[in-house]
This record gives sequence, C-alpha cells and structure tokens, in this order.
Amino acid sequence: MELNKISSPFTIQRQPIETQVVKKTPAVAQNEFKAALSDAIKNVNAAQNESSEATLRLARGEADNLHEVMILGQKASITLQATVEVRNKVIEAYQEIMRMQV
Repeated sequence: MELNKISSPFTIQRQPIETQVVKKTPAVAQNEFKAALSDAIKNVNAAQNESSEATLRLARGEADNLHEVMILGQKASITLQATVEVRNKVIEAYQEIMRMQV
C-alpha cells in the first residue's frame, strides 16, 4: 500500500533572494534627505505662490472661476499645515533623543 504525501498549504516556500541590500554611507543618506526635504519645501512654496497669484487674479477681476481659486487656496493651506506638523514631529523627536541618557 502506497501513501501519497499531502502537502500543507501553510508551508513556506523558500526562494533565493536575488536582490541585495545597498548600503549607503551617512553622507549619501544625508544628501538624499536634504534633497527630499528641499523638494518638499519648494513644492509647498510653489503651492503658496500659485494660490497667491490666483487670489490676485480674482481680486483684479481676471479670474472667472471662484471655485478654482478656493481649491488652490485650500491646497496651499493644507500643504502648509502638513509641513508644520511634520516639522513639529521632527523637533519633538530631536528633543526626545536629546533627553536620552547615554
């Protein structure tokens, strides 16, 4: 009598990992973080400037669509609020690290 092996659906199939983890130096990581932060701040500034321009066009009577101006204003406001909250969290994390005893 021959018994067939029943395979479990819960077995883990081990496959070779083909991707290697690329290690970065602190200088490279710092430059990437600086570039990402700079881009984020530039995007917030661009949203603020776009909102200001739309508001000025509306005040001069050049803008026909009030909805677009209001949407641009809200987008600029939300991006600025999000940026301030991220800044607050970063400062809070830094202060927490500085309070740690070594």
